[in-house]
Formats: sequence, C-alpha cells, structure tokens
Amino acid sequence: MRIVNRANLTPASLAALESEVPEHSTLLELVAWGRRRQPPLLITQVVTQDEFTHDVVVPWREGLVLVYGAT
Repeated sequence: MRIVNRANLTPASLAALESEVPEHSTLLELVAWGRRRQPPLLITQVVTQDEFTHDVVVPWREGLVLVYGAT
C-alpha cells in the first residue's frame, strides 16, 4: 500500500503511520481491521468518483483521515 502524505506529516509521523496501518487488499480487510482497533475505526464516507471508482474515508486521529481509493 502506498501512503500519499497530503497532510505534510513529518517523516517521523509518516513512518509511525505506516507502521500502524497494514496493507489492505480489499474493503472487507479494511473494515475487519478497523473493527478490531480500540476505539474502532469505521468508514464514515464513500465519495463516488465515477461508476467504477470510489474514495473511502476513515477518520484516523488528531483530525487526520485515511482515504482509500477503491475500484
């Protein structure tokens, strides 16, 4: 999984995020991982880009969100 640092995180913060967020091959894996977290991380929004592409938004912490591109 490739993390794009659109929040201008420091290299240390980005490395910490990369170590906590595993690779997800499917949305099912993302949902299962999020539900195991304490507190759970849930999908809060799905943004339709076109008929095949969607962005899936998951709030992270400190005002950050994880956005997954799904096709």
